[in-house]
Amino acid sequence: MKKSIPPKPTDAELAVLRVLWNRGRSTVREVWEQLGATQQTGYTTVLKTLQIMLAKGLVQRDEADRSHVYRPAIGQEQTQRQLVSHLLERVFAGSARKLVMQALSVKKASPAELAAIRELLDEMEGGRR
Repeated sequence: MKKSIPPKPTDAELAVLRVLWNRGRSTVREVWEQLGATQQTGYTTVLKTLQIMLAKGLVQRDEADRSHVYRPAIGQEQTQRQLVSHLLERVFAGSARKLVMQALSVKKASPAELAAIRELLDEMEGGRR
């Protein structure tokens, strides 16, 4: 049976997912407080966003306690791969080279990031031999 791919999260849903990935299991209030530090979002907006995300399969909810506790249904890396794959096909016609070149031209990579990229490329090259 083919594993279903979760829907692509919206920008607001990604903001909520970032909180859940960083904090772990959280109530609506905890997500709202964390988001409030960087953006003006109402409590009911966060609640509604989490309800929509639950229906879409982006989060899971534990209803054992009085306050519902949410957790991400998908991992951060899986979501990033899904979004990059979508961007790669939609914007760069499948060209990984063009995607990487644009990414590196937009924001300068640190020496540590460049070293990690070189290491990954070496690993990929070694796997082709």
